[in-house]
Amino acid sequence: MPRMMRPPFHLAIPVRSIPEARAFYGDVIGCREGRSAERWVDLDLYGHQLVVHLVDGYQGRHAHNPVDGDAVPIPHFGVVLAMAEWERLAERLRGHVDFVIEPHVRFQGEPGEQATMFFLDPSGNALEFKGFQDVDGQLFAT
Repeated sequence: MPRMMRPPFHLAIPVRSIPEARAFYGDVIGCREGRSAERWVDLDLYGHQLVVHLVDGYQGRHAHNPVDGDAVPIPHFGVVLAMAEWERLAERLRGHVDFVIEPHVRFQGEPGEQATMFFLDPSGNALEFKGFQDVDGQLFAT
């Protein structure tokens, strides 16, 4: 299915503070806010619906899995972007997040070569954003 034809994804995640999540996802990542209530907020994450739900005392916990020399936090979520958009986001995030895995290219010269970066939101949820030169041709390359 061509990338532009894919339906938006919905993901609901726990956060420890709604104001903190609004600031991080809105001001740092650039998500537009949709509907909200006292304990949840809808966010537009590159056309996908991310909903943050207040869970009192929440703090994310992770296991790690080795991938191409990096200790990748599990679980994690994010968005796959065209390379130019990924580069803009990486630049926007510098100085605003502590990268768990710094922006870099992995699987160089192999099918599925991709740029990647990992960081945590203020509640400890791990995010990964990937960038591809040709998303449709490389995303599921074997």
